[in-house]
Amino acid sequence: MVAAVAGARRGWGAVGGNGVKVLVFGQTGQVAQELARRLPDGVSAQFLGRNQADLTDPVSCAAVVAAADADVVINAAAWTAVDRAEAEETAATVVNGAAPGAMARACAARALPFLHLSTDYVFDGAGERPFKVDDPVAPLGAYGRSKLAGERAVFAAGGTALVLRTSWVVSAHGANFVKTMLRLGRERSSLTVVADQIGGPTPAADIADALYRMAAALRAGAKGGVQHFSGAPDTSWADFARVIMARAGLPCAVVDIASSAYPTPAKRPLNSRLDCTGLAEFGLQRPDWRVGLDKILQELAA
Repeated sequence: MVAAVAGARRGWGAVGGNGVKVLVFGQTGQVAQELARRLPDGVSAQFLGRNQADLTDPVSCAAVVAAADADVVINAAAWTAVDRAEAEETAATVVNGAAPGAMARACAARALPFLHLSTDYVFDGAGERPFKVDDPVAPLGAYGRSKLAGERAVFAAGGTALVLRTSWVVSAHGANFVKTMLRLGRERSSLTVVADQIGGPTPAADIADALYRMAAALRAGAKGGVQHFSGAPDTSWADFARVIMARAGLPCAVVDIASSAYPTPAKRPLNSRLDCTGLAEFGLQRPDWRVGLDKILQELAA
């Protein structure tokens, strides 16, 4: 089913959003749900579920764009099963690589701005400094390779496109680290959490607001390219878990462990820090994830 929503809350940047129509690939994911909830004033949107836009069929995704009554297209859908991608890389690459490329080509043919979400997993996680948008990419696993394929396919299309790399997405919806920690924190007196992976937790609500701001800028003539967007301050998963427990009032203790003590099919980057200085071009800055966390906890409690 296609969900159509009219915006009545936020401004469309400095451009004005009266009558702007947004086509969003995605409906049930964390960012897609926040895009639906946080539509700017004067903006309407269609949100495409899998029955309307199957990312395993890139040709059909392009056909949807070609036929849509839209002024801008946002791809908030993806293969997000990082570990499963190790065994199903071909399928993951169709969803994360070929499908966004097909969308971008269809957008280029109609001169529609296209915005696409990517990930810190395109980097190898080496070092301790934040990764810049133009740093060399070197994914550690299948998921990162599939997302990098999507980035390259989007820009190869030749249209106006922006790729937004983000990290550690959390919200009150779906499966994510915050909800997992809350569940375990209620069940256990202590748990072990990886402490040597460092990055920026990023509320999906802030990603949605950033996408709308960037979409408005692209329609007003801003250049596309790659941007980074992650929450601040950078932290470890273990320290993030401690803050979740404290703010939720849970007595569960968090014990640090190394990544090597928690093996997974896909290797995770140790350094997921992202240099987000380019956000200033859009009048944006890194959101404080602690503020976002409090809002998530309030929503879950309600």
